[in-house]
Amino acid sequence: NLPYDLERDLVPITGVAYVPDVLVMNPGVPAATLKDFIAHCRANPGKVNYGSSGVGTSRHLAGEIFNAMTGAAMVHVPYKGSGPANAALLAGEISVIFEGLGSSAPYLRSGKFRALGLAAAKRSPAFADIPTIAEAGLPGFESQSWYGLWAPAGVSRDLATRIQAEVARAFEAPDMKEAWSRQGAEPGGENGETFARYVRAEVEKWGKVVRANNISLD
Repeated sequence: NLPYDLERDLVPITGVAYVPDVLVMNPGVPAATLKDFIAHCRANPGKVNYGSSGVGTSRHLAGEIFNAMTGAAMVHVPYKGSGPANAALLAGEISVIFEGLGSSAPYLRSGKFRALGLAAAKRSPAFADIPTIAEAGLPGFESQSWYGLWAPAGVSRDLATRIQAEVARAFEAPDMKEAWSRQGAEPGGENGETFARYVRAEVEKWGKVVRANNISLD
C-alpha cells in the first residue's frame, strides 16, 4: 500500500551504486564449496537455515531464488536488519546469509565468514579471490542491492539531465572511485532512460519471486 506509484509519480534520474550480494557461510558448516553446500542442503532438507535482514528484503528473495534453482529447501529466518543477521551467523544460529559485499567485507577479511560465491556477473576487484556463483556452479544466479536518484513527476527534462550529468561527473573523481571500490560497489551515473529500464527489469524479476512464494510484508 505505497502512497505513490513508482512510474507515475517519480522520474528516474540515474543509478547511484550497485552492490552485489555475496553468499556467506559460518565456517562451522561442513562445506568447502558452493556445490558442497548445495549437496549438504539436499541431504538435510528443511534443516539448514538462512538469515536475512527481514521479510521481503532482497536478501530474503535471493534465498528463495536459490532454493528454487537448487532444491536446497533452506528455511528462512528473518531478523530486524543486517546487523542482527550477521550476529546470528557469527553465533552459528544460522548457516548462511546473502549479504551485501560491503557489509560482509570486514567479516570476510577477518576470516569470520567464508564466501561461497558472489551473486554478480563478474568478480569484484576488491575481492578477486571470491568466484561468482555462476563460476562456482550455479549459472544465471544474480542478486544485488542498488540505489538511485528520482525526482518528482513534472521535473523538467533539462534539470533531470543536468543532475544526471553532475552525478556522473562526480563519480569520475578518484576518491569516489576508491570509496566505491572498497565497498565492492559499482558506481552508477547512467542516463535516466537506461536506469529506468533497469528498474523495470528488477521490478519484474523480483515481483515473480514475491508472487511465486506468496511473500507479504509484516
